[in-house]
This record gives sequence, structure tokens and C-alpha cells, in this order.
Amino acid sequence: ESVFRSLADKDHCRSKVFTMVPTPLITGTISYLVVGFVLIGAIFASNATGLLSKDNAAIGHIVASISVFSMWLFWLCAWMHQWHPLIKPIYEDGE
Repeated sequence: ESVFRSLADKDHCRSKVFTMVPTPLITGTISYLVVGFVLIGAIFASNATGLLSKDNAAIGHIVASISVFSMWLFWLCAWMHQWHPLIKPIYEDGE
């Protein structure tokens, strides 16, 4: 009986961890992953059709990867600052 209880507690803790991650954070991360895969796919297709040389495609993959990661990181920082602001405004009475 205690084995089943400990297993149930572990499942409860595991589901609690996944519910602690905010939904907008997951949605935004998936969105940036999709953008990254589309860009990498476009560069791969350009390389396959001959529009880009092998060297230019390699540079394109690096630039696209770093760009998408940088944009995601900037979005993440902006979202986190709005989610839990460090500085709260102090409103004065309008006299």
C-alpha cells in the first residue's frame, strides 16, 4: 500500500511541475521553434535547388539559428519583466 502511495505522490509532484510553467511561455517558445525550423528549411531548400552555395547555406544556418535564439531570448526577458515587474509604479492622488 505504501508503494502505491509513493508512486501516486511522485505523479502528483510531476504534474505539479508541468503546471508551474506558464502557458504563454510554452506557446511563445513553440512559436519561435516553428519560425526557426521554417527558416532552416528555407535555407536547406535554397541549397538543394542551387540558389545558395554550400558555404552560403552554412552561414545562413548559423545566422538563422543565432537570430531566432536571440529574438526568443529578448522576448523571454520582456515577457518575464512584465510577468513579475521589479519596479512597481507609485500613483499619486490627482489634485
